[in-house]
Amino acid sequence: MTRDAPSAGEAVNSASVLQRLYVMAGLVAGAYVLYRLSAVLTPFLIAGILAYLGNPLVSRLQRWGLPRSAGTTLVFVLVVLLVAGVVTALLPAIRHQALLFLDYTRQYAELLQRQIIPELSARLGIHLDSQTVTHYASANAQKLADWLGKSLRIAVSSGSGILATLLDIVLIPVLGFYLLRDWPGLLERIRELIPRRRLPLVELLARDANAMLMAFLRGQILVMLALGTSYAIGLSIVGLQTAILIGLLAGFLSFVPYLGVISGISMATLAMYVQTGAFLPIVGVWVVFGIGQILESMVYTPYLVGERIGLHPVLVIFAVLAGGELFGFAGLLLALPVTAVLIALLRHAQRWYLDSPWYRGSAQATEEAQSCPEKK
Repeated sequence: MTRDAPSAGEAVNSASVLQRLYVMAGLVAGAYVLYRLSAVLTPFLIAGILAYLGNPLVSRLQRWGLPRSAGTTLVFVLVVLLVAGVVTALLPAIRHQALLFLDYTRQYAELLQRQIIPELSARLGIHLDSQTVTHYASANAQKLADWLGKSLRIAVSSGSGILATLLDIVLIPVLGFYLLRDWPGLLERIRELIPRRRLPLVELLARDANAMLMAFLRGQILVMLALGTSYAIGLSIVGLQTAILIGLLAGFLSFVPYLGVISGISMATLAMYVQTGAFLPIVGVWVVFGIGQILESMVYTPYLVGERIGLHPVLVIFAVLAGGELFGFAGLLLALPVTAVLIALLRHAQRWYLDSPWYRGSAQATEEAQSCPEKK
């Protein structure tokens, strides 16, 4: 008995399976290449994020009749002037306060060995060796610093070290300018590569993902700025001499839930204790950070990010740690944007799943699905 030739339907199914295999192989290969080039891609990713954030403003200027190149140049000049003004205004104060905080840290280490450890040893009745405790604290502090700065050290140490970092700083605005100028053309080229029958679905998902990502990035940046400003003003009111440095640093670290407030409270408490030597001013520091957390949860996040867009803190922590572990500093940059896009796509997947015959489980729906497997 000879085997019949494959039917047209079987040939189409085989071709479809091969297409899916090719797509999967391409995605795996692309992910591997990104993983291997994660350190090199850092300036490109930063430039891409800046171009993405600046594209709506340049597009608006273009709709007003300004050429794309002229609009991009105008936006870049304004951004450079703004950054230069902020750096010029804050850099002397931050430099002075950074040196002051380092001196506070040295004084606290001396106070720890000379007074705090002997008092604890006497009150607890336990022999505590100041050198042993200091060595233990330094070792664990070093481990924590290594853990937090792992991705940053990878980015700085890759290539030619400091020279590579300086080159990245120069490359970022150049790459950002060209990406921002050519952004619509890049999107159009990507659109042309999408299969025509899948184009409406891809455009729908892209619009939702873009809305989610843009709102999340803008909102998160505004929350960081608002928190940093609030902390700096509040710590200045209670008399902390390193208020601007600690406040802005705590606001910047707030993109990871609780990291900003914990690090800010720790640094501000240490600085205030060395500065005053009293307990009551430290209470003022704690009150400032408590008010900052209330403002973040009740004012900043609801109004600047929104409840629909905000990500769960546990998910944010996992995304940041996983991104840094897998892709280094580039992973840290991409962790939250990628997570926001995935959340937008998963909401569509959830709706499709809830509307699917498999979830509903009705016999009629199952029969319809079996009779029309490619129902649109």
